Amino acid sequence: MSDLERAVLIPHDLDPAMPAPGSRVRAFGGASMGTTWSARVAMNGGGDPAPALQAELDALVAQMSHWEPDSLLSRYNRAPAGTWVDLPAQFFDVMDAALRAMDASGGAYDPAAGALVELWGFGPARRYDQAGFYAPDAAAVARVQARRASARVELDRAGRRLLQPGGAVLDLSSIAKGYAVDRLARCLERRGLRHHLVEVGGELRGAGVKPDGQPWWVDIEGVPDAAAPQAIVALHGLAIATSGDYRQYFTHDRRRMSHTLDPRTGRPVANGVAAVTVLAPTCMAADAASTVLTVLGPVDGLAFAERHALAARFLVRRAGALDEIRTAAWKALLQ
Repeated sequence: MSDLERAVLIPHDLDPAMPAPGSRVRAFGGASMGTTWSARVAMNGGGDPAPALQAELDALVAQMSHWEPDSLLSRYNRAPAGTWVDLPAQFFDVMDAALRAMDASGGAYDPAAGALVELWGFGPARRYDQAGFYAPDAAAVARVQARRASARVELDRAGRRLLQPGGAVLDLSSIAKGYAVDRLARCLERRGLRHHLVEVGGELRGAGVKPDGQPWWVDIEGVPDAAAPQAIVALHGLAIATSGDYRQYFTHDRRRMSHTLDPRTGRPVANGVAAVTVLAPTCMAADAASTVLTVLGPVDGLAFAERHALAARFLVRRAGALDEIRTAAWKALLQ
């Protein structure tokens, strides 16, 4: 394939079911989680699913937002040491998946890295893009890492509750948005709307087809500040998420300090990865995996992705250009 050709990815399992006769694509949308959401739905007849979709997102914000001081997550972060916090089903699902990702990645992913996020200016206060911010020095990073090491969260899966050991700071922004996409899809499916494309902040999940029989074609996100290989995917029973160093970053000592942090070192990743895109059956899985692979980097991340049969694409900055690295599962989707 030449550099000018666009890669086309199509899932192996195709459902032949079509939308009901007379269906047309209707678009819905709104704002949530500090970004926007949208849904394109093939439907026949009236009805407006938008209020139910917004209610799904509002519930997630009330539970897991680190920006809202009254959210359950914020209250957990302020809770005294030794407090067990009962988790609603949604919060439990996300924490369960996040902690499993942490275990599988050897700590390259950590839902309790909120103190690091705040230290590096990517939290709700003392932002990297506000006057007066300065990058933390090694001593400040070491202090936060020491506090984090003594504040390990514990999930009681049988009781669906989470222990606040004292000083643990959750930040679920690298997984909750993907979960929100999945919740929108399930909300539509409960209403019999099985042909749709839903999106929150650029992360997407598609099911079924459009009324003309075409799948939901989506351009795979590139890197705005560099020429990236073009690719398009049919989101038919698939979700997609991308983690990139170009979304939130600042420059310090002539280095790009990305919002993706390595919980093992306490510092922004510095492995040359510009972006990682993951395709998976659920958007929560794709969201978490894209962060894991970004932190692990092009060598360890590729090995991790191959070991777990992840369909992933790495874009790596090298000598002023981008190298594309694709896993076997990604290549298998190419047409």
